[in-house]
Amino acid sequence: MTQICSLFFSVVRAKEIKIKLGILLQKPESAIDLVIPYNEKPEKPAKTQKPSLDEALQWRDSLDKLLQNNYGLASFKSFLKSEFSEENLEFWMACEDYKKIKSPVKMAETAKKIYEEFIQVEAPKEVNIDHFTKEITVKNLVEPSPSSFDVAQKRIHALMEKDSLPRFVRSEFYQEFIK
Repeated sequence: MTQICSLFFSVVRAKEIKIKLGILLQKPESAIDLVIPYNEKPEKPAKTQKPSLDEALQWRDSLDKLLQNNYGLASFKSFLKSEFSEENLEFWMACEDYKKIKSPVKMAETAKKIYEEFIQVEAPKEVNIDHFTKEITVKNLVEPSPSSFDVAQKRIHALMEKDSLPRFVRSEFYQEFIK
């Protein structure tokens, strides 16, 4: 009897999640939501200036300082790619871009893409977050907001700080730079 009740509640819960995630799959209400604004004068990409030795030395102790520096970010990303472990950084960067979105329709579309690429089970670039964090994130996606991925992003940030940053600092990428 207990197993039947448990199975029933699992099915009900699965249907609830399916309905809530279905919201993310809806098409935009009008074509205007799909229009990408065109800048007449395209912005030139910012030149990546090599940081001073002092700045680079601060990266050892602060993932945030590393991520805020374009040169540091590019170096860190190259290092992670060389280890085939760039999904955490890509997820973190996707979350940063997501927070800047103003249109609710665009936000929902982007939330869906981030979920499918990084969060869902067997995602192509699935990040390593615990079940509790994943559940909170899924609940937050019922009504997407700029903070929908905050909990997951903080977990991934902590993971990069604890694991990826120390490996980067010991790597030739970083050691050659600070010589």
